[in-house]
Amino acid sequence: MLEVGLRQEVMLALLAKEPSQGYQLRARLNDALGTLGEEMNDGQIYVTLGRLEKAGLVAMERASDSRERPERKVYSLTAAGQARVGEWLNEVSWPKPDVAEFHLKLIAAATAGLADPVAIIDAQRRELFRRLRDAQEAAMAEREGSQASLLLEGIVLRLQADLRWLEACEAAWSKSRARGGGRDRDC
Repeated sequence: MLEVGLRQEVMLALLAKEPSQGYQLRARLNDALGTLGEEMNDGQIYVTLGRLEKAGLVAMERASDSRERPERKVYSLTAAGQARVGEWLNEVSWPKPDVAEFHLKLIAAATAGLADPVAIIDAQRRELFRRLRDAQEAAMAEREGSQASLLLEGIVLRLQADLRWLEACEAAWSKSRARGGGRDRDC
């Protein structure tokens, strides 16, 4: 299945609405992420909340609504947490492509004679097809128009673009091999 990382700023933004318990935050994430949220470990939420508390971005209070129920931990944003959410929302960012690392792997393998770059490309392609299949299956399981379906569409489109780039890499390395294996590579 697809991996979901939990950024601290996401937890802060969820707490901006109202003070919440960990399980309430988990429920909101599940609503927003759909089937992707099912893969998230509950422990991630509590570890993240603990880190945010240590950093002074959230405060935790113990609350109990009756004698039968144990005390619950309720988390709320501090002024520093509110400021961090505002900064995060104003940041312009985009996922960093990991294409450079893959490209360097191809060059290193070819230069050192450790592996055939085309075989490495083929293995990467198989992995991307597996991830694409997982993302498409998750997208089909989602309710149309949900927040998670839009997220999954973005994942599918990025994977498809990466697969097209791998095709260009394979063509360039195959062409180079046919010319006698020069060190100049187009991808």
